Amino acid sequence: MAGARQQLKSADLVLSGGGVKFIGLVGAIVALMDAGYAFPRVSGVSAGSVVGAILAAASEGDQLTSQEVKELALSAPLSKWRDAGPVPILGAAWGLVRDTSMFRGDAAHDWIRSELKNLGVTYFGDLLLDEDTLPDGRRHKLVVTVADVSAAQLVRLPWDYRRLYGLDPDEQLVADAVRASMAIPFFYPPVKLRSLSGSMSTLVDGGVLSNFPIDTFDRFDGKVPRWPTFGVTVLPRLNEGFSAVMPALKPLRLFEQTALLESLLTTMLAGHDQTHLNQPWVAARAIAVESTDVGVLDFDVATERLEALYQKGYGAAQEFLLTWDWQAYLKRFRWAV
Repeated sequence: MAGARQQLKSADLVLSGGGVKFIGLVGAIVALMDAGYAFPRVSGVSAGSVVGAILAAASEGDQLTSQEVKELALSAPLSKWRDAGPVPILGAAWGLVRDTSMFRGDAAHDWIRSELKNLGVTYFGDLLLDEDTLPDGRRHKLVVTVADVSAAQLVRLPWDYRRLYGLDPDEQLVADAVRASMAIPFFYPPVKLRSLSGSMSTLVDGGVLSNFPIDTFDRFDGKVPRWPTFGVTVLPRLNEGFSAVMPALKPLRLFEQTALLESLLTTMLAGHDQTHLNQPWVAARAIAVESTDVGVLDFDVATERLEALYQKGYGAAQEFLLTWDWQAYLKRFRWAV
């Protein structure tokens, strides 16, 4: 097994947000695994952080094959992740009025925590890299992107726990960071984080500020990267309309003047994606999965449609690898990396 691992090709991975569309991310990841890639570090936003956390945890001891990664993703109880408040008649609408969110997010949080525990991971300290060339505080296999709306800044966990909050990153719960990155405004409640000094911060979906931070692992010290960073994104183009991006938020139209809210959420989740993909040095290392058949919050989607999206992700990665050339990328874009 050790010899087999040495033959694997390395690539760091950045996974976009996309809600239920995450199965497209999984398809692309499995294709990369089947092509002989391993992922020393993974960064994710929102749904991408869910996939990234499982992938990083599974890399401990090669616990999951590519087929098992697919099976685990398809087994996620998505319909239970819309856990509305206790009012049966008003349901999600009442949650929005009362708590500024339609659903609690407890079911998703519990599932993530349980699956990570099954893989032997609870704290970020369980995901440490045996890598002395990386700066202190950045030697972790997983990076979760969130937005701190109290400080109006992008936060990368566990990297920023000590710098911003005075907390030991190795003692922080991975599932809590992932749940914060999933806190889509008005859908799931924000996550509160108390700093060592006692101040309280409000964390929400990282897509508020950057839904596809493909530069997370880029180095700016003038040295050549040891291996590439691949990005995988599943969000559709904005010109496909709100219904293609977030059909599950149609109940918000029960309230007046929701067009602005719809546009805000759509732009938040897809706008950064488009901006990044318009840059040639990003497009050259990004796998874009066509995903319009599944909505971001389509938690009741049929299994057949999830399987179809998985296959689109798999095919997109295969097509990407046909033309991928690491040395050619370095020669053309080294100034931008």
